[in-house]
Amino acid sequence: MRGPRGRREQAPLRFVTVSKRGVLIDAIVQPRASRDAISGVHDESLKIRVKAPPVDDRANRAVEKLLAGLLELPPANVTVVGGRSSRRKRIAIDGASREWVVDCLERALRSEA
Repeated sequence: MRGPRGRREQAPLRFVTVSKRGVLIDAIVQPRASRDAISGVHDESLKIRVKAPPVDDRANRAVEKLLAGLLELPPANVTVVGGRSSRRKRIAIDGASREWVVDCLERALRSEA
């Protein structure tokens, strides 16, 4: 999709939705990565890499910590609410608007490119 000046426009972040729990992010997590990072979009989900292994909830806690830092929120406001033992996760963000979450994620995705 091209914008008015011929620049490529990015599709809206469909993996960021709003529910009763707050803002939800659908993500695919890669544990045991070389570094903690947002690494792009894969299969209409946010791709997150964490160094932590998927043992004793460590990868989930690393995801929560990474997103809390990125969104400038207390870690208690970011919680994995679905897929705790799966690579596909649903993460709830409390205390932030969808627009704020999308803006922060777009900045992180641009810096990774």
